[in-house]
Parts: sequence; structure tokens; C-alpha cells
Amino acid sequence: MNSHTSRLSLRIILALLITSLLSGCAAVVVGAGTTGATVAHDRRTTGTYIEDKAILLKALQIRNQDETLQKNSNISIEVYNLQILLTGQAVDADIVTRFREKLQKIERVRHVYNEVTVGAEGTWSEAAADTLLTSRVKVEMFSIKIPSFDPLRVKVTSSLGTVYLMGLLTPEEADAVVEKVRYISGVKRVVRLFEYID
Repeated sequence: MNSHTSRLSLRIILALLITSLLSGCAAVVVGAGTTGATVAHDRRTTGTYIEDKAILLKALQIRNQDETLQKNSNISIEVYNLQILLTGQAVDADIVTRFREKLQKIERVRHVYNEVTVGAEGTWSEAAADTLLTSRVKVEMFSIKIPSFDPLRVKVTSSLGTVYLMGLLTPEEADAVVEKVRYISGVKRVVRLFEYID
């Protein structure tokens, strides 16, 4: 390899490194912007929004450090307004109860909803169907015509065809959301976990 080729290779490597670094910076900026946009649509206070993120991280850490739970379940965790929702499957109800008790001890947690199904772990196709169903529900909520209703204020979780709905909504908004969701293809059951505002 001559000196010209070496210099060219070095320039290419440097260009790739710089591009990579800039992409990382862009991702951080976009991530920060997305968080800001989410908070702007949210009825939670910024402090509660941040606390929910902290609670989620602690809950994930507890789950990931529990080998029995890792081997015998596929539990998903959602946090909204200092409340935790557990969905998924586990082979034993006792391990879920113990996990729930640990989560309930996390500072500032108000309630833990245990919606974990006891039985065989869900299949990949069931997980994919739930992901698709969650997306479909989120899209359909944009057709709700209520003044000041913002579909981004509703947290949607799907597990084995059951749709769980969380959020700070007026009774009118909550009823409209449930009425819309219950007729979506693939929805077997709707569980409302809303907190109501005036």
C-alpha cells in the first residue's frame, strides 16, 4: 500500500468516525426533542413524567436481576402517573406475586396492577399480533372527535388481544376511547385503567 492510498484510507476512516459521532449527537437531540414533545401533550406534570421514567428503570432492574422470573415469565412493565401495569405470562402465580410486592415498595409507587396471565409463555406470533393491535388502536383514536381530546394522552398496552388503557382523561374522553377501541378488529377485551379529571 503506497502513502497516497494510506492517506486516503485514513481520511475515509476519519470521515466514517465523524459521521458516526454526528449521528449519535443527532440521535440525542432527536431523543430530547421527542421527550419534550411528549411532555407537551401529557397531562402529567413534568415531575411526574420524570418520576415515571425513574420507576420504570427501577422496575426493569428488579425484573432483570431475578433469575427465577427471567426463566419462568415474559412480563412487560408500563408505568403511568406513579402506577405500574404488569402484563404478559408467567408459569407460576407466586413468582408474579413476589415481583409485584417488590415493585410496590419502590418509592412513590401508588399502585401495581397485576394483569399477568398464568400459563405457557406467549408465542412470537402472539407478541407480533399484540404489537400490531397496539398500533391499530393508537391510529384509530385519532378519529375521535371531541374538542381538546389528544390521543397521545392515552397509554395503550396489548397482551394476548386484551387492550389496557391508561391516562388522565375526562369521563367523556374515556367513554369515547373505550367505545372506539372495543370495535377494533382483534380486540378481545378492553381494560380501562384511566384516572379521571374534571
